[in-house]
Formats: sequence, C-alpha cells, structure tokens
Amino acid sequence: MTCCFLPEGRLLHTPENIAACARPEALSQAMAAGTVLEGSALLCDENHDLLVSLGPFTGRIPRAETAIGIAEGTTRDIAILSRVGKPVSFTVEALEEKDGRLCPLLSRRKAQELALASILDSWTPGMVVPATVTHLEGFGAFVDIGCGVASMIGVERLSISRIAHPGDRLRVGQDIYAAVLEVDRHSRRVILTHRELLGTWEENAALFKPGMTVPGHVRGIKDYGDFVELTANLSGLAETKEGVREGDRVSVYIKSIIPQRMKLKLLIIDVLPPAPGPEEPRYFLPQGKLTRWEYAPPGCRKAGGETVFAGQ
Repeated sequence: MTCCFLPEGRLLHTPENIAACARPEALSQAMAAGTVLEGSALLCDENHDLLVSLGPFTGRIPRAETAIGIAEGTTRDIAILSRVGKPVSFTVEALEEKDGRLCPLLSRRKAQELALASILDSWTPGMVVPATVTHLEGFGAFVDIGCGVASMIGVERLSISRIAHPGDRLRVGQDIYAAVLEVDRHSRRVILTHRELLGTWEENAALFKPGMTVPGHVRGIKDYGDFVELTANLSGLAETKEGVREGDRVSVYIKSIIPQRMKLKLLIIDVLPPAPGPEEPRYFLPQGKLTRWEYAPPGCRKAGGETVFAGQ
C-alpha cells in the first residue's frame, strides 16, 4: 500500500501535524515547503469561509479555497458546510495578523490539487489504498481518498453478497481499504472496488466448519429457501423458516460445506436482535498489487466473480 496524501482526519493528531501547527515559525516552514497540514473546522461564516482551529491559532479558508470546483461552480456549497466540526486538510498560504493575533490564511483546494496530482501520477490498477467513507447513497459509497478528494465505490462492488443499500455494509466516517480498478487521467478521477479485498469463497469458507452455529444476515428470500450471509463474501442457502424476513439477523447451523459446488447448506435456528451497525470488514489484503482476482475455488463447477485489473 502506498499513499502520500491521506484521507482527512488521519494527520490531525499525529506528532508531526501538532508540532507544525504549534508555532509561527513552524507554520512559516510549512508554508515555504508547501506541506499539507490538518486542523478542525470550527464554523462556516456568512461568507462561506471556513474558520479552522490549528494549535493555538485560528486560520481562515476563503470560500473559493475550500474545495476543488467551488470557485467554478462545479462543486456545491454543501461540500463546505458539511466540513464543520470535522478535520480539514490545507496548505498555509499566508500568515496574516488581525487585532494583534496571527491568523493564518489557508487553502484546502491547494491541498486537494496536490493530492489529486499525486494520485493521478502514481496510482495504478491493483493498488490497495486507504479511504474514509464520507457519504452513502443507494447506488454506492462515496469515499475520501486523500485530502478530501472524492471517489465512489458502486454498491455492486462493495461485496460479493448482495445488499439492499451500502449502509448494510459501511458507515459514514469509517476507515476502509479499497483497490484501484481504473485511473482515468482524462476525467481526473479514480474508480475503486472493495469486494476483492474481502477474500475468495475458499478463504471465507475456511473460517467455518460443519456443525458450527454462527450469526448471519438474511439477504434474500426465495420460494426454495433463504439466502443467509455469513461474511460479506460468503452466503449459503437455508431452509425456509416461517416468520423470517429479509434483513433479519439470525443464528444458523452449518449442515455442510461443499467447495466443488461453492455451496453451504444452512439451517436457521433463531432470529437474533439487530446489530448496532454494519460489522467491520474482514480484509484479506494481498502482498503487493492485485493483478487478477477469482472468487471461485480451483476446480469449482460453478462460475464466480472475477476481476482483471487493467494494465496488468
């Protein structure tokens, strides 16, 4: 994993960031070097400037400098308003004084431009990168891939197991990993995927044995049975049980595991209380870059998901 510009919030409490924001001399050095720092957005004023806490100082990010596209009108002002109370990345542009106090002039847009330029220059398909979930829609999860630069993971790429909404898998503010599927330098965007980091059928099935009783989530109900997810990338078919609804959390008895058919036979024991939120992802991270990923085990008669990372 390689990443020079981290999602917002990951620098805030580091010793290096704290030291760089502590003294005027340190801020001056950061300004000269073009270093990206982080602070907490205190408020958005009537002009939509962000006031930012950095150490003992309060800095200001003018509206036009709050994000890429704000000045051009391609980014909505909600991108500014939604940062209040949260960490923001910035570069130091000037050290102004107001009423005898130091008031650093900052640019989040500049930090984003630096991050995006680095991403487009150095990221390639198959790389595993850190991301932070910023927003969930029915069609996918929006994530911060560096200094507030946004990318999106389609709901169909969050896991092998199908879900009704990304909120079944992730929560806003969650730190995750993603794999780079494509870098579109012409459109200046990165396309990500997530399911390939959650393990193959074989890797997930190895976590269980016949005879175990484990919790799961009902993801689909058919005439011939109920599909129950044991992990994000592993589901099995259970006999229909009266009163069970899609989305229920249940306990299931594992009757058998059949790798040749990529099949789990399950028996629903009971309906469980709902979980407080989505479970943390269980990652199977590769050594180095991904080149080709196949979900189905070798020799399996049933086809499974497959991803070939472009340019490999």
